[in-house]
Amino acid sequence: MGSEWFTAQSKIRKIMAEKFYYVYVLWSFKDKMFYIGFSDDVERRFLEHQRGDNISTAKRLPVKLIFFEAYLSKPDALRRESYFKTTKGKTTLRQMLKDTLTDLDSQ
Repeated sequence: MGSEWFTAQSKIRKIMAEKFYYVYVLWSFKDKMFYIGFSDDVERRFLEHQRGDNISTAKRLPVKLIFFEAYLSKPDALRRESYFKTTKGKTTLRQMLKDTLTDLDSQ
């Protein structure tokens, strides 16, 4: 996602008083696999991944943010992250992101 999205997201965050917790999915172009994570600041976290600051993705660069969900409840977000990390959860993600993954595969 481009910087325009992050700028718009930052403006929305300022308007909204609620704090959100995010579950996000990155796609590694190197190994063609998901990285699933949790953060209270998806923009900051994505930039950390891109810079190679995360040990789990540093050797899997480049990565692209392909999906995220926002939750008001931290336990709800952590539960969803745990689910997406299961075999069934990854199967669900592949089905949900079928067209996106097809497009990424052709890049």
